[in-house]
Amino acid sequence: MPRAPWRRRRTTDSPRPAGRQWTRRLRRSGSLARDVLLVQVAKRRAGVAPVAGATTMVYPPGVGDAEAQPRRARLIGQRGYRSTDTAPVSPAVPLPPGGAPSGPITIPLLPGERTTARRVKFAVANACTLASLLLGVIAIFLCMRGEVRVGAACLVGCVTFDGLDGALARRFGVASPFGAQMDSLADMVAFGVAAPVVVYASLHASAPTAAVAAVCALVASCAAIRLARFNVSPKDGRFFTGVPTTMAAAVLSVATLIGLRLPGVVAVVAIGLLALAMVSSFPYAKLARIVKLPAWVWVLPAVGLLIDYRNTFAVLVGAYLVSGPLLWLRQRQSTGRLAA
Repeated sequence: MPRAPWRRRRTTDSPRPAGRQWTRRLRRSGSLARDVLLVQVAKRRAGVAPVAGATTMVYPPGVGDAEAQPRRARLIGQRGYRSTDTAPVSPAVPLPPGGAPSGPITIPLLPGERTTARRVKFAVANACTLASLLLGVIAIFLCMRGEVRVGAACLVGCVTFDGLDGALARRFGVASPFGAQMDSLADMVAFGVAAPVVVYASLHASAPTAAVAAVCALVASCAAIRLARFNVSPKDGRFFTGVPTTMAAAVLSVATLIGLRLPGVVAVVAIGLLALAMVSSFPYAKLARIVKLPAWVWVLPAVGLLIDYRNTFAVLVGAYLVSGPLLWLRQRQSTGRLAA
């Protein structure tokens, strides 16, 4: 007597499954094909033109019930169905209660609860960012009129507002990706454009013009690279990777304000080294760690500032630039000892 066709095959001569498992797969494939046909028919009835390269799941009223539509979209998305143009089907996008949106979908600039108090705090933090940007533009205008020291003072204001906007955003709890991008753009204007303009206006008379222009272009390029790398790199709470653009602009603006007199060639070389330090991989300590140094460390710099503040400032900046390679060598030696 022949066995029933729905029983499981007990032989291994064929890899094809038999019995109820095989029929279950056929039923599942038929349901998938039926769902795809329903979607295509619904699109024709709704007058939706198919887009080459993609199939959008749109359910007009009257096609399918509320429970079947999400199930069909999930089923097609999981099975990886490909339409006639061999493009994968994207999962269904839930439509709002009133139908399809009339315009593009916007992402809120302030994440989280959007109360009036949080909006005011968000506006105050971003106003500091805009103030830094505007002061950088004003510094450029002042340098064009020959008021270089006033432009350098505006750069000091840029540095102040740049540190203030991040502190306020963290203090108020309104930090956002929008604020981070705004801060990066403002830093590029203030520290990547305005700072080289101030340097050029202060040095073009005491050094070869071509050399000054080249080193200013180097500062702008390194500032852009430094800001872009900072946006995509993991953050370290102890050290900077390279000299930050804010600190480089502070050094250049303060040197202009105090009238640091260096020979033209020496000044050009020093500015070039500062620009290259911005894009280097050397670790530089953050100001919070420097401030926590013992009090006796600051005795000698304080006395030097009282005697000759210009040369003392130059020595302090040089010591900070040299500290990066020294820390890097120390880390390499520690890593070698651990590996041994």
